[in-house]
Amino acid sequence: MSQDDGLSVACPVALRDRVSFGVLVESVPRFKVDQALNDERVRALRSDGKLPPHVTAYLTLGMALFSGDGAEEVATKVTGSLDVFGVWDAAWSVPTSSGITQARKRLGRGVLRRVFRYCAEPVAVTDETRGAFACGLRVMAVDGFEMDVPDSAGNAAQFGYSTTGGGRSAFPKVRIVGVTECASHCFVDAEVGPFATGEQAMAAPLLTRLDPGWLLTADRGFYSFTAWCDAVGTGAGLLWRAKADLRLPCLEVLQDGTYLSVVIDRGIRGARREALLDAARAGRELDPRQAHRVRVVEYDVPDRAGPKGTELICLLTNLLDPALAPAEVLAYCYHQRWEQETAHDQIETDLRGAGRVLRSKLPDLVYQEVWAYLLVHYAINALICRAATGADIDPDRVSFVKAVRIARRTATGTARFSP
Repeated sequence: MSQDDGLSVACPVALRDRVSFGVLVESVPRFKVDQALNDERVRALRSDGKLPPHVTAYLTLGMALFSGDGAEEVATKVTGSLDVFGVWDAAWSVPTSSGITQARKRLGRGVLRRVFRYCAEPVAVTDETRGAFACGLRVMAVDGFEMDVPDSAGNAAQFGYSTTGGGRSAFPKVRIVGVTECASHCFVDAEVGPFATGEQAMAAPLLTRLDPGWLLTADRGFYSFTAWCDAVGTGAGLLWRAKADLRLPCLEVLQDGTYLSVVIDRGIRGARREALLDAARAGRELDPRQAHRVRVVEYDVPDRAGPKGTELICLLTNLLDPALAPAEVLAYCYHQRWEQETAHDQIETDLRGAGRVLRSKLPDLVYQEVWAYLLVHYAINALICRAATGADIDPDRVSFVKAVRIARRTATGTARFSP
């Protein structure tokens, strides 16, 4: 690959030949779109000649890829690519902006959400994708971010404003909380909702859908006893930062300097709590509705906030055996959690555009637009991860920004329209 591509000199895979609007059709195949349409009971209105719903779905993805362009301009750019992939009929005329808006209303909020559920899955290959696995588990992260939406009455009522710092934000905000694969930056699960709904509440359903082969990392804002119970119940490995006020009694110091402790439902106090502590110390079985054994990993990070220029990181894990999950490996995995911040920035800055507001003035269309962003982001990062894996380099070394630019350049094959 030439340096002009800007993707990565070290990546010999001709990524520019594989990035196009076709990457969206490849990662979001027509049969899964049709399945989602059928499940949502969205049907084409053939008699009035309006846009078929499957075309509307792909045009909505195109509008996420070309976030700075009007709807009609996006349609003009991408219909040629859709024609090549059998999504668009070259005999059709380019729809108008109002026609696209009406078609998006008919598509509704639920179709692209279902499409995401059907398409989004981890893409890293075991032992082949660099940084994807540790302790025999796929390293994942859960976190949230927000996006500004147009200041319409409907959006304001549905999503609400931020009041951080005492003032009201200029625009209503939609909140997204998702689970990402750290190595690929791909979102594999997500919830979308009002800004007023906190991250912990929005994460609750995600924590019940974890895979047993995952190691889920999370910042301290996500910990609660209920959340821990839900996540542990899936069989997944957990590596969460503990809140400062969480009581973690030392039951046993392990050979690597970590120690075993127990987390107990905060509603249990007094003699009942002491009885649970005694049971934990004695190694007796604990009622998972009341308490869970955990292993605590503590370490200092220099040059961070704190009285001595360091910050104490306190991690909880359900991986209790140091031989299978060494402390230094777990510390590295928690650092990988920051890869999700990269994923957020890729959507907020590289796809949407820094400081740009979403285009949808109706709440249903905001939900639809957010799912389109998540799908486009997934498709591009899935391709990057596969290319990097084939070249035996870390996916971080392949530029998402350049991949987006190439996708935009190669997606502008206008369809052959009759006069």
